[in-house]
Amino acid sequence: MSSPSLVPDAVATRLRIFLERMRAESVEYGPDAAALEESAAQTLLGGKRLRARFCHAGWRSVARHRDRTAVEADSLWDVCAALEIFQSAALVHDDLIDNSDTRRGRPAAHRALESAHRSAGWSGDAEAFGRSSAILLGDLLVAWSDDLFEDAVETLPHAHTVRREYARMRRDVTVGQFLDIAEESAWSVHATDSHVERALRVVSLKSARYSIEQPLVLGAALAQADEEQLRALRRFGHPVGMAFQLRDDVLGVFGDAAVTGKPAGDDLREGKRTVLVALTRQALDASARALFDELLGDPELTAAQVSFLQATIEGSGALDTVESMIADYAKDADRALSGARLDNAAVGDLRDLARAATVRAA
Repeated sequence: MSSPSLVPDAVATRLRIFLERMRAESVEYGPDAAALEESAAQTLLGGKRLRARFCHAGWRSVARHRDRTAVEADSLWDVCAALEIFQSAALVHDDLIDNSDTRRGRPAAHRALESAHRSAGWSGDAEAFGRSSAILLGDLLVAWSDDLFEDAVETLPHAHTVRREYARMRRDVTVGQFLDIAEESAWSVHATDSHVERALRVVSLKSARYSIEQPLVLGAALAQADEEQLRALRRFGHPVGMAFQLRDDVLGVFGDAAVTGKPAGDDLREGKRTVLVALTRQALDASARALFDELLGDPELTAAQVSFLQATIEGSGALDTVESMIADYAKDADRALSGARLDNAAVGDLRDLARAATVRAA
């Protein structure tokens, strides 16, 4: 089994080297631009390094199956680091879209930029500055991710295959993010019994493929996996990703703020149209559903109203159904690795990662 600190430590090293280069290349931009770049660097602190862990596990499952002495090259760690930079970009934009004030227990990027505007005594609307700057901050992080990724794969003989997987990941999560925000408006014109299917599509694109499946396949592609190995890893990665996001949805409603770093019931205030919400609405009668809809998405929900919505979700049976779905996805993933031509130790690590991603409190 690989050391728990191996991936975070290696990614931290590659990020530090990359950030040093970015700072050196950006001196000519002046101090205001330097402040933006430091904001970008701040977004890279912390996190579970989930995508990097799955990317490394994908590489290891293929490379060590072929050669038990295979060692990680800088190109692998750079791709892992690029994934984490892209994740930071997605979080900056996600928090902006959702009007979230916090991330990992700290002010969200747009709020931190807003605060910096005020502290500097600049003129104009600090909130508008924070939002506009966060859009550009996210764009800068995407560019950084591309820079590091291209440096990593430039000399690889199989670079085209790796690039194709990375490009698909970027498309999937962008479309998934749009479908997520579209559903907050479109739900009212679609039949209630279609909402679960629509929510599951968002889960697949925005999270399952992007968070688990594609990083896993990227690592395997770096190790020059064959089609059979890639299929096995996709069959494993997608259900793990589905379970991961469903767990995230549960935590968004019932999670402990001290553990998750976000206010309790935040998803209820944001009006997220998750599978949990879709199942709840489907189980309610017309009058209860109308009250549920009236409260969901109100940014000023009181603690009592949040508790009422939580009780409604739990009482509807939706929470139990989602927990069953998570368990079923986990079983599907476990079966996908049986008999696969992958390194046995790496398969054990993959199963451990799957458990950590789906049975968690944050």
